[in-house]
Amino acid sequence: MFNPSVDLSVLFNVTDDKIIELYSCGRQEEAFNGIVDAYTERLYWHVRRFLCSHDDSNDLLQDIFIKIWTALPTFRQEARLYTWLYRIATNEVLNYLRKQKVKAFISLDSASGILERKIDEDAYFNGDELQRELHKAIQRLPEKQRIVFSLRYFDEMKYEDISEITDTSVGALKASYHHAYNKVKSDLQKLF
Repeated sequence: MFNPSVDLSVLFNVTDDKIIELYSCGRQEEAFNGIVDAYTERLYWHVRRFLCSHDDSNDLLQDIFIKIWTALPTFRQEARLYTWLYRIATNEVLNYLRKQKVKAFISLDSASGILERKIDEDAYFNGDELQRELHKAIQRLPEKQRIVFSLRYFDEMKYEDISEITDTSVGALKASYHHAYNKVKSDLQKLF
């Protein structure tokens, strides 16, 4: 579905307001296509940071867009479109990871160990050694800290937006990010 070497933001420039306007006018398919055009790349990278695999991320991204399509009639504009989309994507990622934890438990392996190996084995990973170790350190974080760290560090989201996505107070998010940052920093300092 998504090729990480293609920057879709250059090809498409669909705003959330335009997407909502299309949907409100009964043009649901066009609105959904606008969501796909505007969010494929962002959601792909959001998912990939958790799954550590291009193929797994692509597969799950397709499932996420199916979930968005089926949930679109329930979008009431109480939240902003992008936080609503990120919430769906994050929930789908967490469900996927929970299933992977069960598989890892059955195989007597750790889920974070499996994800760390995927980072090493992913043919599409084009970062240097420090970036590879950064992603491994992030995989060792507790779930909530991993989510907050990823959304804040990589997506540069405001705490208020993360709060809408995770349904967590801003104060708790700041504390989680602080702890996550210190753990990642400590892990990287041990290596370099």
